[in-house]
Amino acid sequence: MAKQQSFADKAAKAAMMRGSKCPKCGEVFQPILMVSSEKSPNKAAWKFSERRVQVCKCNEKQIYA
Repeated sequence: MAKQQSFADKAAKAAMMRGSKCPKCGEVFQPILMVSSEKSPNKAAWKFSERRVQVCKCNEKQIYA
């Protein structure tokens, strides 16, 4: 049978977020996949460029803009 989990246990687990912290604000970085469409220079085709970005409150407006 599974162990019952109280609200306090759930809140404590959510507070222990893993990952690296931002040196400016101290918040944990959230990894996101940023996808942008680019036109190929040789052809008339479009391609998707994907890259992983770390987001926190400090750089949130710069990345989402």
